[in-house]
Amino acid sequence: MVKAVVAAQSADNTQRWREAFQRAWPEAQFHAWAGRGSPSLDAPYAIVWRPPAELFLHETALKAVFNLGAGVDSLLQMPELPPSLPVVRLEDAGMAAQMTEYVVYGLVRASRGFDRYEAAQGNARWRQLPAICRDDWPVGVMGMGAMGAEVARVVARLGYPVAGWSRSARRMAGVENHVGQAGLAAFLSRTRVLVNLLPLTPDTENILNYRNLSRLLAGGYLINVARGQHLVEDDLLTLLDEGRIAGAMLDVFRSEPLPSDHPFWHRRDVIVTPHVAAITLQSAAVAQVVGKIRDLERGVAVSGVVDRDSGY
Repeated sequence: MVKAVVAAQSADNTQRWREAFQRAWPEAQFHAWAGRGSPSLDAPYAIVWRPPAELFLHETALKAVFNLGAGVDSLLQMPELPPSLPVVRLEDAGMAAQMTEYVVYGLVRASRGFDRYEAAQGNARWRQLPAICRDDWPVGVMGMGAMGAEVARVVARLGYPVAGWSRSARRMAGVENHVGQAGLAAFLSRTRVLVNLLPLTPDTENILNYRNLSRLLAGGYLINVARGQHLVEDDLLTLLDEGRIAGAMLDVFRSEPLPSDHPFWHRRDVIVTPHVAAITLQSAAVAQVVGKIRDLERGVAVSGVVDRDSGY
């Protein structure tokens, strides 16, 4: 009988996920992680989201670990995670559509001036802004994985000029391709609305810094939906104060929840959302993980296995 241990950040969350997996595959055994004092389950699979490090010291029979999210940076940073243990990330599970909606909302709000309409309403002022030219609002997407590619594709269909930047070439119709450090400066200098969808790796940490953000076109706007550690927050605040960046829409932060005294909360040129750009849909995630465990049990290779060297 197939056996798996589930550890999803808190006891309540773990139990909800365990019950969902058990309903989806009654013939298998899904056990909630009970802590280091409990007997080892000798489970070949772990299904986790921000699990305790002790799990990997306690359950030594694991053949694969499934992460209940696309981002695996915090998991890979655990020294207790065996270096040879395959890590399988969640692929989409309803997140690409949500992420695209979020980005399109931020882009349209900035380009169409809906923030100014909101301010005008507060002053009971009837004021029509002129129509925009989308060519004046070129979008740059950093990170052209599954979600980045979908964002670029949809934004291009809306008529905005779009470019993608990634570590390796990603050819897409209607999307400019910029690659690696050699292509970063040119990518940024043609971009007005910068969308960050990069994985967090040592190479991408702090990439949204003063130097790079100051390369954006006049009236630049930042949408960060990847990781808070990509952004040097003080640099963004400085650029906003200098008028070199017009605004930002931020869903992720270095410290979450964002502290109540953080200056982002009190700026009209910054929109703060609480890490909700793309929320894992439980039913889709359960179906995906169950399908992959079934494949592994049959000796079939699965997609979504993380390359430890690249970090995604």
